[in-house]
This record gives sequence, C-alpha cells and structure tokens, in this order.
Amino acid sequence: MTRYPAAERLTLVDRLHGQDVADPYRWLEDPGDPRTRDWSAVQDSLWQEYAAGLTGRDDMRRQLTELAAAGAVSPPVWRGERYFVQRHSAMQPHPVLYTRLGDEPERVLLDPAALDPSGRTTLDSWQPDRTGRLLAYQISRDGTERAELSVLDVETGRVVDGPLGDCRYSPVVWAAAAPEFYYVRGGQVLRHRVGERAEVPVAVPGGGTTAYGLGISADGRWLAISAAPGTAPRNDLWLADLHASPPELRVVQQGTAARSACAVGRDGRLYIVTDREAPNIRLCVADPSAPTVWRELIPQDPEAVLADFAVLDAAGVLVVAWLRAGVAELTVHDLADGRRVGAVPLPGEGRAGPLSVRPDGAYELWFGYTDTVTPGEVWHYDHRTGRTARWAAAPGDVRPSDVQTTELTCASADGTPVWVRVLARPGSGPRPAILHGYGGFGAPLTPSYAADALSWVAAGGVLAIAHLRGGGEQGARSHRAGMGEHKPRVFEDFLAAAEALIDKGFTRPERLGIWGESNGGLLVGAALTRRPDLFAAAVCSAPLLDMVRYERWGLGPAWRAEYGSAADPVEFGRLLGYSPYHRVRKGVAYPATLFTVSSGDTRVDPAHARKMCAALQWATIGPGPVLLRRAEHAGHGARSTERALALAADLLAFVADNTGLGR
Repeated sequence: MTRYPAAERLTLVDRLHGQDVADPYRWLEDPGDPRTRDWSAVQDSLWQEYAAGLTGRDDMRRQLTELAAAGAVSPPVWRGERYFVQRHSAMQPHPVLYTRLGDEPERVLLDPAALDPSGRTTLDSWQPDRTGRLLAYQISRDGTERAELSVLDVETGRVVDGPLGDCRYSPVVWAAAAPEFYYVRGGQVLRHRVGERAEVPVAVPGGGTTAYGLGISADGRWLAISAAPGTAPRNDLWLADLHASPPELRVVQQGTAARSACAVGRDGRLYIVTDREAPNIRLCVADPSAPTVWRELIPQDPEAVLADFAVLDAAGVLVVAWLRAGVAELTVHDLADGRRVGAVPLPGEGRAGPLSVRPDGAYELWFGYTDTVTPGEVWHYDHRTGRTARWAAAPGDVRPSDVQTTELTCASADGTPVWVRVLARPGSGPRPAILHGYGGFGAPLTPSYAADALSWVAAGGVLAIAHLRGGGEQGARSHRAGMGEHKPRVFEDFLAAAEALIDKGFTRPERLGIWGESNGGLLVGAALTRRPDLFAAAVCSAPLLDMVRYERWGLGPAWRAEYGSAADPVEFGRLLGYSPYHRVRKGVAYPATLFTVSSGDTRVDPAHARKMCAALQWATIGPGPVLLRRAEHAGHGARSTERALALAADLLAFVADNTGLGR
C-alpha cells in the first residue's frame, strides 16, 4: 500500500441546526497555511513518483495526440460580406479567431498564443459589431476566467478600447449605429461607448448572484434583459425600449418558475423560447409593445427537447433544432403559423449547433456538427435548393474506425429508466470500462468527438455515458427531477448504470472505473462513498465534495438553487446526507482514486479535493492508491492543447493501471 503523508485530524466539530458535524481537515481549506503547502508538496511528489511508473502513459499520449490532431472549426458569424470563424488545429495551443471579407483570403484576427506565448491566456468570447469593423473580445489568464474586455479595430488589428476588468461571463451586444455596446460588469448592466470612460447603468432589478443575459433587436430599439438568481431554472425577463429616455422597461416574464429567453426579429416580432407550461420547451411570439401576451408558434414535442432556432426571414421559414434521445434533428417551419414544412438533412446521428444566419436577411443556415467519430465541422443549408453540404471540415483528417455504439436501458432505484450509451471496439466479454456522467444544471450529454474517449476505446476499453436525471437530455422536467431535494436520485441513476454494465457483461467491478468533472466530480465522490465495492478506479476532477461548506468558495453561492443551502435546516440535512467528504468511513476498501485540481480554478475551490483526498488516504484499506494531481496556471476548464493532452493521458493511464487495461 502507498504510504501517505501525515495529515493532522482536528477534533473540530461544528454544531449546525442541532447536529454535530466533524470537519477534521478544515486546515486544508487555506492554501496559504504552511501545513497545506507542505502537505500539497508531498502529494505532488507522490503523484509524480506514481505517474513515472505508468508504463502505458506514453502510448496513451501518442494515441491522444493522433486523435486530437483532428482539431475543430466553428460556424461562421456573418457581418455583411465578412465572416468570423474559430479554428483549432493540432499545432495551435488554443483556438484562433480568423476573419475573411468577400474574396480576400482568410487571415488571423486573434491568436491567444500570440498574445501570450506561455499558453496561459485564453480567448473566452468575442462579438463583432453590426458593421464587422469592431470586435469586442474577452481574455483571461491562468484559467481564472476573470475576463478583461477590449475592443479591436478589425482592419488594423489595433486595440481601440479597454481593457475593462471584472467581466466574467459577461454577454456583449452592440448598439445599432453608434460605436457602443451593452455588457455586464460588477453586477450591473452598463452601456459603454467605445473610447469613453463614463458608463451609463441600465436600471434592472438584481444584484448578488444574479446572472444576466442580453440581446438586442436588429433595429437597435429593443434591449432584451434576463436576470436569473445564479443558475436557478427560473428568470425574469424584460424588454427595454431604447428609444425612450430613460429606457423604459417592459415585463416579458416576472416571478414565474420558468426559464425563458427572447429576441426581437427583423420582422418586428418578439420570439420567446420558454419552458413555461412546456418542460420540453416551446417557441412563442408576441408584439414587443405588449410582451406579456404570448402566442404559441412551435409547441413542445412530448418526445424531443427544443434546443435552438434560427429565422430565415428572406425565405419565410424558421429552422428549429431538437434533441431527440440526445441526438440532433433540424426541422423547417412556416414563419407565419409554425407549420412544419420540411427538415434539414444531417450527416449523421450527432450534435448540431449552434445555428448561424446572416443578420441582414437569410436564406442560408450554417451549423456545427459532430458525433462520436466525427470531429467538429461546419455544414451549410440553403433553403432555396433544400440541400445540405459540408462548408468547412475539421483542420485535421482524422476519422476513427471500429467504434461500435450500443444503447441500453436500466432501472434506477425508484424504477425510473436510465439510458446508457456504450462505445467499444467490436468484441464481447468483460473488459476494462469507464462510466462517465454529469447529471446537473440541465446540461445534456450529446454525441460528440472526444479524443480521450476514443483513445480509451482504441486501447481496448469500454466507455459508457450515463444519461442521468439532473441533465437536460429530456428537458426541464428531467433537470428538476435531479436537483435540490432530488439530487440523490442522480447518484442512484449512476449506480444503476454501473450495475447494468456488469449485468450485461461489458465489465466487472474489478475492471470498472468512474470518471467525472465538476458537478460530475460530486457524482463520482457520491458513488464511491456509497458503493466502494462496485468500482476499481475513480477519476474525480475539479470536484465539489464538501457539500456543507460549498457555498463559501468559488461560485458556490450561485448554485443554491441546484443543491440547496446549508443555512436552511431541511436543506442542510439533505446536503449532509450525501456530502462525499462527510461519508468517508475508516476501514473501508475504497477504489483507487485520482483527484485533479488546478490552482487557478475560481469556480470550484481545490479545497474540496484536498480535504477529500486526506480523508480517503486516512480511511482506505484498499490496495489502490489515493492521489492528487495538481496543475499550476490552469483553471476549471480551458487550457492549452499540450496541457490538456498531458492531463488526459495521465487520467487514462491511471484508470488503465487500476482496471487492468493492456494486461
């Protein structure tokens, strides 16, 4: 067994809502504590020593590099005859933003590696103005997601405004004529004129953990503003009449337990996408002057979730994107009455989107497409001909073969069906397997190209993706069935999927690993503390694990609607009941577990993983190691290609070593 560093167990006990809650590793919450620094340094050494002995790591890295060479390309964003597109080739540390005007050759507009050769700067978002002459863009460093917003002259490449700090996750919408835009900064919606310091706030209710969304009409009159309490599945929605002084707010939706978004089209109608009275989402229209009077245009489909739409106003139709059993469909509807009049052919059963059209009148549609063996590419649909064709392939010519997809359904503890997609090379008999899941925030897991998944399959492993309650594959009803008081159902779904893989002969407990990131890391932590006998290995990346104190760090306060709050006695009891850190028990044979954290993670604090790692190292009597992999100058998500491949190779090699892949 691995010898772990001494980690002091405090006798600290909090009395919360009349209940004693032990927290022996509270000191590991402070990264500046000398004890934490010393403990982390030893953990670094333990990981490096273990990783050096992973004989399959180099082979996994080579396989990953070959498959990641496919790269990806995004749908174009049009401004007149100019488009903007992101491409990511195997030789580039990050996606690069290109532009092209008319017949001119495509040229680089923004390359994060040119801004920072260290690879520690990412391009988080960008938005051209209505003419395509100016570009607002946001960058962040070291994975912190603390974005700075600047404005670039597209022709000269010169920065003409900014940087404006404190713009994390800020939407940006440009005004119709003047060089000014609306954005969110410091919890306020602001109007900013390029080159000027003074900013004008737009008076909107909110504050604290409010998450704002912005949109603006083609004529620049109507500013759509949404405000949600954190990530709650509800929001308020207004239209601001910018022709009035001061702008007049008109309610679209307020005080309703529903999520809605709206936009005013070139035809002057207000389009509203909503799950109000429609958990699978419907599309309504209204007059902007009376925005609370909605008329249903596209009703919800009882078996598919409405995911996106685009108006082809010149053709008199709109295209609607659906998720049916997690697979994309695109249908064409009459713009006046919503009747279905056709469909957009797709190249396979995968994910399609986002949808992109010309903002000055559209017959054409561009959309991204990917599936499990197809790298991200762009397809073009012309309504005049009814034809679909590939517009841009992925930069690298990579097409994996011998990947077989199997779908199975099992029953969760309460009888609810759980759908699992299984990827493997042809063959039979139990094999090393990875079960992956997420189950939160209404986020769907859809078929997409992933080099790490395909590398595992190419090496002979089985990859299973569990579609759990809490996700968005089946709309708002499925999300609400796995949040708050219902969160334990997500863990039950995941365990049912694991048992089904074993029962169906895909794998055995001693050959089964589980893998999850962020909210999926919570899922993995809950699974391994509930059923440690069911798994041989676990990868727990950037996880939430101390659910009694999660609100104190990172973006935790914004997630109260998803998980509940320890300040509420009833919700506290639920959180404590499934909190992985508090469920660790001495003398249990836990599976081999690898925690991964990044020093720049401002979403989920690395304290979660530090505390849980110390607890498992103290408790386990299993033969597998419990280790912590720590990355500097990285954050919750985006990182350079080289660092992403190194991380994936380490994680796959760890699971392979502890499930017997290659032996």
